[in-house]
Amino acid sequence: MRNEKYIIAPTIIWLLVFFLVPLLLIFGFAFMKNGMYGEIEKTFTLENIVKVFDPLYLKVLWTTFWIALVTTIITLLIGYPYAYTATVVNEKWQRILLLLITIPFWINFLVRSYALIVILRSKGIINTLLIQLGIIKEPLQLLYNTPSVIMGMVYTLLPFMVLPIFVAIEQLDNRKLDAANDLGATPFQTFLYVTLPLTMKGIFAGSILVFVASFGMFVVSDVMGGSKVALIGNVIQNQFLAARNWPFGSALSIFLVITSIGLIGLYYLATKNIGADKSRGEK
Repeated sequence: MRNEKYIIAPTIIWLLVFFLVPLLLIFGFAFMKNGMYGEIEKTFTLENIVKVFDPLYLKVLWTTFWIALVTTIITLLIGYPYAYTATVVNEKWQRILLLLITIPFWINFLVRSYALIVILRSKGIINTLLIQLGIIKEPLQLLYNTPSVIMGMVYTLLPFMVLPIFVAIEQLDNRKLDAANDLGATPFQTFLYVTLPLTMKGIFAGSILVFVASFGMFVVSDVMGGSKVALIGNVIQNQFLAARNWPFGSALSIFLVITSIGLIGLYYLATKNIGADKSRGEK
């Protein structure tokens, strides 16, 4: 036990110094005033917290929420079949499919985003191909709008959906699948009533990862949206860098942290209930 404490000590110190301390500083800034020249006045105030619920920022929060929700749904619809396929093919193809989904992590995020711009811009690969095939006469506006931001987020966050689902499907008890087949269930019924419920933990985990990441994302909306689609992450970035209003930026950041913690709490409650139901079912 003593040796285990020494092993995890560096991780705990790292988290305390580079996670907990900055978070506490941000929490403290949220209750301070912003000076005339951007300095932080050490005077307690609730003005920044109240300002978060201004209709202007609530609208941005709502836009961010539904974009994150749509991103999560699309990544789930794409990621689940991909993860399922990766578990049923032979070992050679499984390695290839997992390699393909992890390759993007080898390349810088901004480089990948600008590569998408080359593909989607007015004179990009897609528009050029469609014009040459005679399908369209004028280039489609595939960039600098909400759909392009969602596309960029799906492209960026898809691995975070695929990998947890892949692990959940890999851990399935094949005896239950065989039992369903023996009882006359069709492949669709087996998937709907056996495979899908038993992989809900992976679905919840991937959905939380994608939603939380997309909820705080700001780089994709800057690059793919051309700053025309304002998300809460962009507002926070602007408050810290351009407006130099750290207290209000901190208040918005705390709101995101609380939202993320709430979602993670819901995930643990959901998975706990799933585990309890599973235990009762086995008994």
